[in-house]
Order: sequence, then C-alpha cells, then structure tokens
Amino acid sequence: MPTQQADACALEGSLTALRSILRELSPGAPLEESLGGLLKVLANKMGYLRVFLVIMDPESESLRLSLAHSPTRSLPATYTPGKGVVGQVYETGKAIIVPRIADNSEFLNKAFGRSAEELETLAFVSVPVTITRHGVSEVLGALSTDLPIMPMEQLEKHREFLEVVADLIANQVAQLQEEMALHKHLMAQGMVPPGLDAPPPPNFVAASKSMRVVLRQARQVAPSRATVLLRGESGTGKELLAEAIHIGSPRKDKPLIKLNCAALPSELVESELFGHQKGAFTGAVQTKRGLFELAHNGTLFLDEIGELSLDAQAKVLRAIQEREIQRVGGEQTISVDVRLICATHQPLEELLTQGRFREDLFYRINVFPVFIPALRERREDILPLCEHFLSAFSREYGKNIKRISTPAIELLSMYHWPGNVRELSNCVERAVLVCEEEVIRTYHLPPTLQTADSSATGINLSFGEAVAKFEQELLVDSLKKTRGNMLQSARDLRVSYRIINYKVKKYNIDVKRFATVKAKRKK
Repeated sequence: MPTQQADACALEGSLTALRSILRELSPGAPLEESLGGLLKVLANKMGYLRVFLVIMDPESESLRLSLAHSPTRSLPATYTPGKGVVGQVYETGKAIIVPRIADNSEFLNKAFGRSAEELETLAFVSVPVTITRHGVSEVLGALSTDLPIMPMEQLEKHREFLEVVADLIANQVAQLQEEMALHKHLMAQGMVPPGLDAPPPPNFVAASKSMRVVLRQARQVAPSRATVLLRGESGTGKELLAEAIHIGSPRKDKPLIKLNCAALPSELVESELFGHQKGAFTGAVQTKRGLFELAHNGTLFLDEIGELSLDAQAKVLRAIQEREIQRVGGEQTISVDVRLICATHQPLEELLTQGRFREDLFYRINVFPVFIPALRERREDILPLCEHFLSAFSREYGKNIKRISTPAIELLSMYHWPGNVRELSNCVERAVLVCEEEVIRTYHLPPTLQTADSSATGINLSFGEAVAKFEQELLVDSLKKTRGNMLQSARDLRVSYRIINYKVKKYNIDVKRFATVKAKRKK
C-alpha cells in the first residue's frame, strides 16, 4: 500500500510538471527563455538537482552545453560524440542510467563543479533528444539530470518521464540548433554584436514577436559595414530602424545623413547625392558638396530608393563598388567611405522585370534585407505604441491625460491602419490636442476609426445607439472613479442625482460592483 501511494504521488508530480512544461512551451515565446523555464520546472517539480541540455553543433561536430539549471554556476563545456556518458547517449540514440556517479569511470565532470561528496550521493539519467524528418530519425542532443540515489526501478520511471519531455521539446531544440548555427555563421562574419538580446533602442516599441525578430536582425547587422535594405509599407518605422542600426555601429559618432529619393525631382537628386561644380547647370552659382561627401565615414540612409532614375542608380552603384563619386559637372573623382542603408515600400523585384531598377544595384543593396511587418499584422504592438505616443504628446502639449478608455482601445485595435505606425501617431496626437479630460475617449478619435468601412468590423450603429453607448461609457467611467457614489458622479458630470439614477437603471448598471471593488482593495 505505501508503494502504491508513493507511485500515485510520483504520477501526480509528473503530471503537474508536464502541465507546467506545456505552459513554458507556449507558441511565440523566445526559444532560450522557454527551454530555460522548462529546465527550471524539471528541477522544482521533480526534485532534480541539476538539469542540462546539450545540443550538437553541426559546424564543430561537437556537443555543446546550451542550457542548464543548477545551484552552482555552469561552465562552458563541449562533449565529443561517443565519449563520456552524454557522448554515448548521442552516439547510440539510447538513454543511459548511472545509479551512482562516483562508480562510473565514463562520467565526464566538465560542466559543473560537483564535489567528491556529491558524486557519492547522486545518480545520473541522460536521454537523447530525437526528431524525425521525412521518415529519418536524427539525434539533436541529450537531456540529462542529476538526482538523488534511488532504486533502479524508480530511476527507470524518471528515464521514461524524461524521454516524454525530450519528445515534447524536440521541435524547439531543432529551432534552437538552427539559431545557434546562424549565430555562429554571422559571428564569423563580424555581424553579431555582444548583447544580442539587449532591450529595444529608445523610442522604439517592439512588443510583438515579429518586431523582436526585426530588432535582432538590426543588432546583428549593425556592427558591420554591410549594406542594409529595409522593406515594408510606408509608415512602418524604416527610418527609425535605420537610426537604430547607425547607433549600433562603429560609425555612431559620425554623421547619419538622410534623403527621401521621392521628395526631389529626378533632375535634382543627382546634384543632391553627389554635389555639383560651380556653373555645372543654370543656377549652380557655387560648388556644392553632395550627401555622399557629407556622410563620409558615416552612414547614408536613402529612403524610397526605388524612385531613383536609372542614371542615378548607376552612379550609386559606382559609389558602392568603387567607393568614389564624381560631382555633377566635375572631372575629379572623390573617395568616400559611406555605409549605405536603403529603404523602399515598392516590390523591387517587379521593378526589375519592368526595367525600372538595375539588377546589379539590387543585388548590391540587398546584402542584408530586413522586412518590417505592417501594423495590422502585429496588433500586439498597437496598445504599447498608443501608450508611448500618449505619454510623449501629453508632455509636448502640457496635457494631463492619464489613459485611453476601453472602448477607444477597442476601436484602435480593430482598425486596419493603412498608414501604419505613422497614422497611429497622428491619430493619438490629434486625440491629445482635442481632449480636455484625463481620458482619451472614442469621440476624441478621428471619424475614420469609427466607421464600419474603415475598420472592417461590421459595426453599424444608429445615431441614437451611438449616443447611448457614449453616455453609458461616461457614466461607467465616472462610477469607477467615485467607487459607485452616484451623488458624487452627478456632481462630476454636472447633472442631477435623479438623472444619474435614471440612467443607471436604464443601462442596467450594477453600482454595487464598484463599491465592492473598493472594499476588496481595502483588505
């Protein structure tokens, strides 16, 4: 009977651990963070002293200690396939149980500073992490743990449990292995800076997974002199990302020069980029330095590069390849050292087929493309961006606006934002300007956000229904503020208590719940 009770407790502990593991492996979570949380769950829920994951590094053909949870600091370590317990697990694809670590001569104590006393009291279980692709099984690494010495029957159960966990995490481990390989490849090219997971740069809001990927790419390419091509719809933040890349580069103390190629007529763009000699054309009353010269040793950001004429494209290509330019009307070549960041919202591949963009220039600027998703494709960023803009514009215009009402947030979240972040910024700025309260409400937002056609929500309220909804919103906000005190709400809204009482009954508002919230808070 005691054995059955112990087995039942162990089973319940395993199920609890598996539930926690599945939560850690939620879609969209960063790989290292979720797998690290998984190791912590195994240690806390299963009583494992140490848990660690080694993954095969395809380039070095060695097993690398990738993640660990341990009471002592883990040291960088590599394992050779076939050597030691972990190496044998990888080589054979079969789990190994060591009943007492001290008794096993194959055990390699590389990663952790286990004391001699610990080796006498610890068992060790290691299982392969295997993935099947196209009917072929591949061992990716090994999941291993230190645990107290116990009967072999119990160790076998822990082995079975760890094999289930290894199956659960196989896809995540495969992704992490690919990330490790990419990281190492880029590092060899000097494209991965230290502090890869640093926070977003100032004034850059990135809550969504897709924008975290964009920022990671920006941090990877920033330290190099590689040409970057930023792609995405207008208003997605390409110029802000270009600034972040420049700030993260060795050229950060040098100038960042910007030009929107669509803002100037084609006949003036060449003069702007490369400068001109005095008398080169009518109106050239003096020699002028171009932006390539002004950006020497710094960075030049060319927005909407797809708008350049073919002649200007040829000269930009020469500036990239030869690192020299020639002023309009001049004969002397000028050497320039410029890091180029380009941006476009146009499909350059289509311009290539139409003969409107040079193929050789396209391949020169497309060294490191970064795609910035539209705001409608990353709705997790809408609310953080709104809060960021609300704070910034409130300070700028001297307003004391504290928040955005829930109905207003719903409108902002449902709208499809064809103008992306730029349109959102303009929308919040307008709301701050017209707002005379402490809360941004739906009627402070532009009319385009409140129509079914623009938001694609299918909402079609009559005038009376819209007024009633707004009235109800005002009343609920006031009752929240006064903790359900209708008399105080009547004073705040400058109406009689009788009207407040009537409206509360009309909209079936439970005033008591606001008072209950206050009582709960006092506890």
